Amino acid sequence: MPPFYDAHQHFHFDQFVTQRAALAADLRTVGLQRAVVNATNEEEWPVVAALAREYAWILPSHGIHPWDCGNRSPAWLESLRAVLRDDPAAGVGEIGLDRWIIDGIKPGDPRIAGLRVAPLEEQGEVFAAQLALAAEFSRAASIHCVQAFGALLELLQKTPRPSRGFLLHGYGGPAEMIKPFADLGAYFSFNIELLSPRQAARLQNFKAIPADRLLVETDAPTKPPPAELNRFPLPPATDGSAVNHPANIAVAYEQLAQLRQVPLESLAAQVEQNFLRLFL
Repeated sequence: MPPFYDAHQHFHFDQFVTQRAALAADLRTVGLQRAVVNATNEEEWPVVAALAREYAWILPSHGIHPWDCGNRSPAWLESLRAVLRDDPAAGVGEIGLDRWIIDGIKPGDPRIAGLRVAPLEEQGEVFAAQLALAAEFSRAASIHCVQAFGALLELLQKTPRPSRGFLLHGYGGPAEMIKPFADLGAYFSFNIELLSPRQAARLQNFKAIPADRLLVETDAPTKPPPAELNRFPLPPATDGSAVNHPANIAVAYEQLAQLRQVPLESLAAQVEQNFLRLFL
């Protein structure tokens, strides 16, 4: 069984609270070695830190997600600095930019209930401050970007970046931006959401990403695989949405190996090197 590494997930989310022990057992079965668990706001930072103490396979990462930056506290940046200072293993993330939540989401969508949606300029200020903090502490940064790749590239070019690099999680940007991002230190993680027919162009990008910048993720509990590939089905969430089991990391590796036409063992060995280089 090859070793698997999940570059981006959310084991702390509510969908998993009552079944963490069973999920962890499944992760041992599929051969998961380590996973980066990303907190997205200040309230989640201590939750993820506690889980990292309980489960040795968890690498914690703490940040303010662009969806949450409008609700951050006045002391958020110093609080994040303290969290990173207290845990030398912690990364910075999930951070980033999201234009879709400004222009694309429908009014009344329950996903933004209680949120003050920050304009892109404000998101950029919060992102740049966190990226600079990652550079200061030499921690990997895990970056979310939706419909804002030009703005993201510009910010990365003019903001201090961690020397070890950063992750563009579930990369959904255009093919022509892969090299400019890689030149700045980017790694790119494959997500099984890209198997959807409407994601065909983005899926093809993962044939072109340099092997030494390739990672794999689940983003669990979101982004489950198609039903025919879902080896670990879970009951839906309370809102009826599908829940992705983190053990589907095995499915993501298998599908990426097929896409790139390489043996699964070779892919796993390369991804292991990349994961350890970026995160450890």
